[in-house]
Amino acid sequence: MSVTQTTLAYILKGYPRVSETFISNEILLLERLGFSLRLFPMRKGREDFCHDSVKQIKAKVDYLPTELLIDLPRLIGPNIVCAVKNPGRYRQALATASIRFRRTKKSATFKHLFQAGYLTSKHLVKDPAIAHLHGHFAHSPTSVTMFASLLSGLPFSFTAHAKDIYTSQPDQLKEKIAKATFVTTCTRHNKEYLEQLIGPDRRNAEKATPIYCIYHGIDLGLFNNDSIKIQTQQPYKLLTVARITEKKGLPTVYHALRQLLDRGIDFEHVLIGDGDDRSKILELIQELGLNDRCRWLGSTTHGQVLEEFTRSDLFILGCEIAKDGDRDGVPNVLVESLAMGIPAVATNVSAIPEILVDGETGLTVNQKDSGALADAIIELLTNQELRKKVIAGGRSLVNERYDNSRLITKLAELFAEANPQLAGVKKTNEQTS
Repeated sequence: MSVTQTTLAYILKGYPRVSETFISNEILLLERLGFSLRLFPMRKGREDFCHDSVKQIKAKVDYLPTELLIDLPRLIGPNIVCAVKNPGRYRQALATASIRFRRTKKSATFKHLFQAGYLTSKHLVKDPAIAHLHGHFAHSPTSVTMFASLLSGLPFSFTAHAKDIYTSQPDQLKEKIAKATFVTTCTRHNKEYLEQLIGPDRRNAEKATPIYCIYHGIDLGLFNNDSIKIQTQQPYKLLTVARITEKKGLPTVYHALRQLLDRGIDFEHVLIGDGDDRSKILELIQELGLNDRCRWLGSTTHGQVLEEFTRSDLFILGCEIAKDGDRDGVPNVLVESLAMGIPAVATNVSAIPEILVDGETGLTVNQKDSGALADAIIELLTNQELRKKVIAGGRSLVNERYDNSRLITKLAELFAEANPQLAGVKKTNEQTS
């Protein structure tokens, strides 16, 4: 018995993005499970290169108009078509946008409505195979996804991550959850926050939107390291991979490194990543007299990151809660580091203790405590028994909890349960395999 091929539409903030490998890996694995996808990013990635996983993705990519004023001529026509063809749906979407605008006073609300009208008129109504919409990140991509659902009548779900959760106005976020068929998020910490947000009455209601924790996994086959170092020697090789933004806590890392130097410890530190605070961090390195010990490589390919992992004795992160509430979930680089057998030291912010269990799979300290971070770095470089313990514990935890092939299968099952047409795609794949 043949089953009509249906399509899952992903609405993304940007694509492809070097810092969001987990999204491209997710898309690729869903395709390998038999899902047909179309991608609708709100802008192109900032980097001039992409990871290998992106090159293997077959999904068609259509970029949405990005700027409200500049792109208004492109946006207005499709929205008029939407309003004429389905005046009831457009009135409902416009009313929802008006309520949301009164909460935030941000014009982006109407931009998201107009982007959704463009998406609906230009793509969704012209591709009847599209059966479900999914937004990645709970802020603007899910706003567009929600409005597109109102305009098209298609069901939607979304994945919430970190900044998009904690910098969103609670009422805006609660509304998106209530309208979605399901929500996924990448840490237990996030799941608990979202469930507290909707309240016990909504959480226990018969028709409450279910919220699932699905970690960002990694391809365990890619993270092989035959030269795991239990014994280390000076100069120690230290590594940090992070976007250069406030929430990554890089000043704490460099102040800790200065303390290592003051204690007579010889080391070489590599920073991979880029971001808005680049100039400030590079100036800090110079002010602390660390230029001879610290190198900044900028954004690099995944292969280059793997090479740096194999050279390293220890991975370091200083994550903190930013002034606007932004924070990390479980940084993928921590998962990758543990999978490679590189022990890690980080702060205990947000969901980081879900991957770094203090004394079991790594060491954690309080945010902004450079002295404690320096102590933990020294301990994990010099205590061979502890290194052996956390390396084994970290690899075991990653194998148990962060295998992306198992995690994406769980996500695929959620799509299939939410929409029987998508379940048909999965069954067709299974029958022919």
